[in-house]
Parts: sequence; structure tokens; C-alpha cells
Amino acid sequence: MKAYLAPEGFEAELAHELGEVSERFGRLMLAAGPPGDVAWAQNTWLDPRRIEIASIADAARQLRDIQRNWVCHSWTEHRRAALIQERLPHVSAKAIEPYAELPRAPLGSWTLLDRDTLLASPSCSSPFPHGDVRFVEDREGPPSRAYRKLWELFTLAGVRPAAGERVLDLGSAPGGWTWVLAQLGARVISVDKTDLDPKLAAHPNVEVRQESAFGLDPSDVGPVDWLFSDVICYPSRLLALVTKWRAAGVKRCVCTIKFQGETDHEATAAFAAIEGSRLRHLSHNRHELTWTCDV
Repeated sequence: MKAYLAPEGFEAELAHELGEVSERFGRLMLAAGPPGDVAWAQNTWLDPRRIEIASIADAARQLRDIQRNWVCHSWTEHRRAALIQERLPHVSAKAIEPYAELPRAPLGSWTLLDRDTLLASPSCSSPFPHGDVRFVEDREGPPSRAYRKLWELFTLAGVRPAAGERVLDLGSAPGGWTWVLAQLGARVISVDKTDLDPKLAAHPNVEVRQESAFGLDPSDVGPVDWLFSDVICYPSRLLALVTKWRAAGVKRCVCTIKFQGETDHEATAAFAAIEGSRLRHLSHNRHELTWTCDV
């Protein structure tokens, strides 16, 4: 049994993915869960246990006896939970630089189920409080805030394009992802019918193709090391696009699956079935998932 914390507003998506939820505490759901990663869980509590407490001081003592670092997911008895957390060592949630080394110290999560019962897990899937990754933002360079999704993915995965690699950015305008990739030293083919930010268009690492991402022929582009797409389209159309480029030999892919209206669980399952795939709801995603292949 594990506990899964849904991103705020996407509780229904997590419940659908888990299938059978044994208990639910707001955004937090207890379930056996499917094997492997759960896409709609922003953080997974890997070893949840119930702890009976006699007082605020006793709760803090029992948590400290297990380990040092804890963060509270408060969903009920908020004042009592805050008083317990105040008695625990402070956990820094300061913004980090992109591609920084992930925190190594164990970080546990806990919540009050009622006045006298804790649910606590000393180990979690994310080293960040509630899976929320915060960066020291660049407010001058990137032309949109979409760059934060790539920063988060590359930081968590520990893998990113190397200088000199040839990468394709589909649906790139105004250029948030192209900016990240060019900063890494990759040779970026930036594709969109809409104008790219002029500063990026003039970047020596960027080749601009002002045309439809869906009409681009792989044979006209040649070999690429990575495929990126943050294009707005229905998931089924994105799947067809990805299939075309994978058939042309692209191995590494990073795409945002954007849902318009209801979440398309059938399309999500089709992406998950591709060998080498992983689906994540990044803390910078909205009603969307980030799909990666061989990353």
C-alpha cells in the first residue's frame, strides 16, 4: 500500500489511474496502485504508516525518532498540524538553479487523519516538498514561461541534450523551449507557423522553419537526436505525429500531451504503451502530462 498525492485540481485523474482507492484524504489517496510510476501523482509516499499520538509534543517526538526531515500535507485539523510542524526541524524549500543536484537527505511527508492519528511516510518519490520543484526564474531571457517545464524535466531526469546535438522543437513559438535548448548548446530546428521571438531567431544555434509542425516531412529535415513538442493539439493527433518521427529514426522524445476538455485516458494509455516511455505530471504542468521516450 502506498499513498499518492494528486496535483491540485487533478484528483479525478489520479483516482482513475489508480483504479481502486482504499482511502482518500483530500488530494492524498491510499491504494495498492499499478506497478511502476503513477503519472498523475505529484508525490508518492512509499512507506505510509499510521501513528497514534497523545499530544502535539508526542507527535513531533515520534516523527523525530523516525528521521529528521518532514513536511506536512495539511488537510484537516490545520492548526494542530501547524503546531506539530513547528516543533520539527525547518525544511528549506528555497528555489534552486536549473540542473542542480537533487537533494539527498531523506524527506518524509505526514498528515493528520484526525486529532490523535498521523499518517506518515519517511520515504517519498520526490526529494522536494510535495513534489513541487521551484526554480530561480529567469525573467529576462526566455520569451515565455514554458521553459520551466524543460528545466524541471531535465533536473529530475538528469539527462538533457548535449552541446552539438541536433534537436527538433515542434510548435516552438514564441520560443520558451527553443531558448532552453539553445542555451544548452544544441543545434535547434525551431518549427512553427507563428513568429519566433526575434532574439531567438537570430541565435547562431537556431534554425527557423516557419511552417506547420504537422506538415513537416522527416526526409526534408534529416537525422535528429531529439524530438521536442509543446504544440497545442489533441492527444490523438500528437500520437500520430510522434509515430511518424519515431518511424523516421528519432529515439529520444519529449512531448507535452495537452488535454482539451475531458482527460483522454485512452490516448494516455497509447503513449504509455510505447517502449521506453514515461508519463509525468510535472509541477509546472497544467491539464497536461509530459511524455518522454528513452529519457
